[in-house]
Amino acid sequence: MEKQYRYFNRDISWLSFNHRVLLEADDDDLPLYERINFIAIYSSNLEEFYKVRVAEHKAVASGGKSEDMTVDEAHELIRRIAEIVNAQLEDRIRIYEQKILPGLRDNHIIFYQSKREIEPFHRDFVHRFFMEEVFPYLQPVKIEKGRVRMFLRDKRQYLAVRVCSAETGEVEYYIIKMPYSKLPRFVELPRQGENYYLMFLEDIVKANLAEIFIGYEVDCSYCCKISRDADVFVDDVPSESMVEKLKEKVKRRKIGAIARFVYDRKMPADFLAFLMDAFSISSEELVPGDKHLNLEDLSSLPNPNPEVKPLIKPAPMRLAGLDGKHFMYRRIAAKDLMLHYPYHSFDHFIHFLYEAVHDPFCKEIMITQYRVAEHSEVINALIAAARNGKQVTVFVELKARFDEENNLATAELMRKAGIRILFSIPGLKVHAKVALVLRYNKKGEQIRSYAYVSTGNFNEQTAKIYSDIALYTCNKVIVEDMHTLFRFLRKEVEEPKFKRLLIARFNLLPELKRMIHHEIALVKSGKQGRIILKMNALQDLAMIDELYRASEAGVKIDLIVRGICCLVPGEPFSCNIRVIRIVDSFLEHARVWYFGNNGDPRLFIGSPDWMKRNLYRRIEAVTPVLDKDLKQELIDMLDIQLRANWKACWVDSELRNIFKSTPDEPKVRAQYDFYQYLRKKQEKDIEP
Repeated sequence: MEKQYRYFNRDISWLSFNHRVLLEADDDDLPLYERINFIAIYSSNLEEFYKVRVAEHKAVASGGKSEDMTVDEAHELIRRIAEIVNAQLEDRIRIYEQKILPGLRDNHIIFYQSKREIEPFHRDFVHRFFMEEVFPYLQPVKIEKGRVRMFLRDKRQYLAVRVCSAETGEVEYYIIKMPYSKLPRFVELPRQGENYYLMFLEDIVKANLAEIFIGYEVDCSYCCKISRDADVFVDDVPSESMVEKLKEKVKRRKIGAIARFVYDRKMPADFLAFLMDAFSISSEELVPGDKHLNLEDLSSLPNPNPEVKPLIKPAPMRLAGLDGKHFMYRRIAAKDLMLHYPYHSFDHFIHFLYEAVHDPFCKEIMITQYRVAEHSEVINALIAAARNGKQVTVFVELKARFDEENNLATAELMRKAGIRILFSIPGLKVHAKVALVLRYNKKGEQIRSYAYVSTGNFNEQTAKIYSDIALYTCNKVIVEDMHTLFRFLRKEVEEPKFKRLLIARFNLLPELKRMIHHEIALVKSGKQGRIILKMNALQDLAMIDELYRASEAGVKIDLIVRGICCLVPGEPFSCNIRVIRIVDSFLEHARVWYFGNNGDPRLFIGSPDWMKRNLYRRIEAVTPVLDKDLKQELIDMLDIQLRANWKACWVDSELRNIFKSTPDEPKVRAQYDFYQYLRKKQEKDIEP
């Protein structure tokens, strides 16, 4: 009989991760505006979670089809999510009101939180600013149940106002959309002495409601907003119809089903009941919030005091000689090159592309596009290559959530430049982050060519804040494997075979299982079994079972998992497994796998997490790291992360984030210590 293993629910585990993000705002050792930014990140994460995951569960709860849960299970999960989120929001309020606002005040930044806090010397300014700058953009709309059907737009913040007619005494309700597209969310008020002043735009509106509702007595007003279902499902659409279908569905995202209704928790029950009735909101969609909503906007909170210093993050390093002719080609030809973004500059990849643009032997460039920056330098380089006579092929994944419109726009831009565009495959996402430069001599024979495999997207903006790893190589077998992968994407090969690259849906899963079983066999033969896995998410139950069985056999396993982790540590079947989570200045995004192999470790980097979607429904690419020095570099990085006792925590059997506490040991901060490791290594490499 199969052993009964235990698993965390995917969404409950994700909430544990997001709470860990929030805890950074609670860290008094961090600079003030860095802590404010973590409140913004927490809030933004939660917004997307409701628009996608909770919206999906609500669809099931309403009778939609699901292979994973019943209607009753969906209702119960929604209830649990609401319970956990409400508790976390209490934590967010505590941090914001008891730490952030006093911290700002201690630094002479007074952030008004209501009209009652406005000092007498600012009242005239607030009134004048409202009349001149705000009032022209306001359009109060009366809420009339059953007579006028109103639509609240996704993510827009509204002010719900209850007034009483001075003539009739009749109570009326109005809704006002805040004009954030026209005006800043945060208004800087005139400085007084050594103090600087800030105010929410909605509080300026609240302070002047009497100017809007002439002939009425304003009873009360509260902020609210709607989050709508943002999932776009086009997997069942043929490739030739996908572009038009996707454009249509992205437009409909703005009018998706309600995922949550967030409101000021101080709103009276009868006021809330009126809004629920008027806008057809169910109790399951209610999420009590703060007085001020959309706190993701805090990422743009002005810092008027030059004495309040931001966090100084490590500056991206550039390899010496990068500006030299054919620098990247020569470095890669001499030895595989591994770069760690954002510790290394993403300019190296841009430079690599432009070397291909100007290389007379380069005939073809192939690359995948999942998420790219707006006004992308990568896209500009590919267009330059096409105009310089290179055959450029770009596989554009249209189904990259929230990047659909940007991907459509850049695809059209590239198509007009003569680039061959391959679009999404029905029922399959291409998540691999790979590029290939093919070179041929005058006889048409392939000569040294270059392959690139990364854990992160070709996006120079996120490469500044996401911690990723990229391997540049001219290894002939890897180049051949990657060419095979692109030939498969171009539908030139039906059953591709790969010798070194591990590609999801082909050889990835069998090879992963084989390596886990090998570590188990080592233990059974009296040797040591060792596995270290670093990834963003661990959710696939079949692979978790493989790890449980390895743990039961005695294999020592360390998991460095940033986000979702459905594996439960601390149980008899997982007693040899530890799970740690690192949250710091950069988003940990790299996937690195280590298998001990009896003292001759095998290391891999690539694009997939161990989730169902990555392992079974996507094209993912993983490369072995073959160079001895680069393998050691990865081992050293993993060692630093495992030893980290600052910004690192254990995830326990109840999904709690337990901060590592080693007061007698030197402080190890993984991201900053690894940056110093790379800097010292680079300095050593350039010593005469």
